[in-house]
Amino acid sequence: MSRVGYGEASLGAADPDAESSDLYAFVSPDAPETTTIIANYGFLNLEFGDDVLYEIHIDYNGDARPDLTYQFRFRTELRNRDTFLYNTGPIESLTSENWNRRQFFSVTRVDAYGKSSVLATHLPCPPRNLGPTSTPDYDALAAAAIAELPSGERVFAGQRADAFFVDPAAVFEIGENARALATGPATVNSIAIQLPHPGRMIGVWTTASRRELHSNGDDVLVGPMVQVARRANPLFAELFVPAADRARWNGMPPSDDKRFADLVEHPDLAVLLPVDHPGHFPRLEALTARRSDLVAMLLTGIPDGLVDGLRTFTGDLQADMLRLDTTVPPSAEENPFGLLGGDFAGFPNGRRIGDDVTSVLLRAIAGATFPMVDETYEPDAAATQASAQARTRTHEVTFPYLSAPEVLP
Repeated sequence: MSRVGYGEASLGAADPDAESSDLYAFVSPDAPETTTIIANYGFLNLEFGDDVLYEIHIDYNGDARPDLTYQFRFRTELRNRDTFLYNTGPIESLTSENWNRRQFFSVTRVDAYGKSSVLATHLPCPPRNLGPTSTPDYDALAAAAIAELPSGERVFAGQRADAFFVDPAAVFEIGENARALATGPATVNSIAIQLPHPGRMIGVWTTASRRELHSNGDDVLVGPMVQVARRANPLFAELFVPAADRARWNGMPPSDDKRFADLVEHPDLAVLLPVDHPGHFPRLEALTARRSDLVAMLLTGIPDGLVDGLRTFTGDLQADMLRLDTTVPPSAEENPFGLLGGDFAGFPNGRRIGDDVTSVLLRAIAGATFPMVDETYEPDAAATQASAQARTRTHEVTFPYLSAPEVLP
């Protein structure tokens, strides 16, 4: 599983500006009275789309409909249209005359009734990381792009580093199939917002939308905004939604996700693992019960009584939302395996940057979490044994937490 899968789940190469690759939601470790949400877009793409509406949605009553939405719109501006150069000298500030191609963004807040309030306009994105000659103090440029809004939110939009790659065979460390995990830097466009906790238990997802266009002979008619991509739980589409249904899934609200519940209750990967690794998953192969453990993790939240000390339940409505109990404080020492590592401040209670969500999800599908709903079930050793961590880049301890992007070649 790699970033290729992420692209296939949304629009990928067909629409990189709108491709949603990752979503994070966690109690801010350095400001535990706040929630931080980070939505990554445009894997390996250089800019946000000027014609894309990016949104972060928050539900706090369990109906999988947004009670609070933050909208981000971008605009690219050129200082000098007579040159193709991105910069004509060192960029030493966000107002540098040497910086030719710049992006700015606005932030709009929308409540549950559709009433919108523009919180900020013409906020600058930092430049690309061009190296010590063109961007001699990149960290200072990125820090200057963090905006404190009068309404109480803190926002950032710009390129960040978000490397994540894992070989599923290495996750399970099965005999000769175990291989070193491959990691490498990747640049994404990140939208980060930090806000006072919007509720005790929240569900979060992000979407990208474009204008609907219709051709009428020689004329092009412009219609309303249409959702073309979404992201909530990591790898949800890649692991559970058939390729033929992904375009439709990307355009749906999470409140309609019940139609995909059967794919979570009976995941294809649970059938494939014993075939790919003969003899290593006999208990999983014999397991025929519906996977209500996966439904709890991904579609309803974990209710009281399944895991002592953990509750992410938002209601019976089945919806792909990243759920976060904001009353759980940050862990002094994070365990990257979250629930499977006994660290309830991590995935599936939100998602922190350092959470190894691929290992958690693959092991859960392999049966590691089924004892939550059936204490008599004993998972296969391959599903529970300690594994090498899917290494992520070192992240920062302050907002926006993701590290600076790699220098562009």
